[in-house]
Amino acid sequence: MSADELRLDLEELRRLEGLAKRPRVLSALANEIRAVDAKLAKATEPQAPQAVAAGSPPVVAAAAAPAPAAAAGVSYVTLGSFSWDQDAEKIKIYVFLEGVEQDKVETTFKPMSVDTKFHDVKGKNYRCAIPKLHKEIVPEKCKVLVKPTKIIVTLYKASKGNWLDLHFKEDKFKPSMAKEKDPMSGIMDLMKNMYEEGDEDMKRTIAKAWSDARSGKTADSVRGLP
Repeated sequence: MSADELRLDLEELRRLEGLAKRPRVLSALANEIRAVDAKLAKATEPQAPQAVAAGSPPVVAAAAAPAPAAAAGVSYVTLGSFSWDQDAEKIKIYVFLEGVEQDKVETTFKPMSVDTKFHDVKGKNYRCAIPKLHKEIVPEKCKVLVKPTKIIVTLYKASKGNWLDLHFKEDKFKPSMAKEKDPMSGIMDLMKNMYEEGDEDMKRTIAKAWSDARSGKTADSVRGLP
């Protein structure tokens, strides 16, 4: 199987992992993701003898390391496609890019974000960033490993557990603990979200139901929504 097909398989598995909820399904997907990623790493590993040996110490870029000076107005090509894997303690992001030099990598780790820039790679500058992560990380423990055909960005989780996604996604319909004590609070939040996303007819209907609810009427108006 070609490297391109393996990458497509890996992306599809990531999407399925984001949708899965059951622990057994998540575990099965995680095992398959690791297997496919190992095949992809082997398929993209160069055959030249100077490839990095398994026992060689990794070359890492710490968050506190000084970043190379970048010229004013420098432009970057955004790397939006990458793979990732996880265990209970850490996340590994795989960026497939050849010709990267360690001293021209600039990485900024923050509790809720990561931003990696690759300067002067075959005459171009590249950038891979996640402005808001799914959960917090420990910046001082995170690192970057540069290999001949890829870069591995390792993020250490602030708390152990499984991430459903790399990116932060707010659950607009999830009520707070305080609101759970008042059923009408949850209904009002739902109405607000429907109002913001609905068309004009929907907004008029919701505005009337909202007004009725605020004036002390029952939730029958809400049940009358189309």
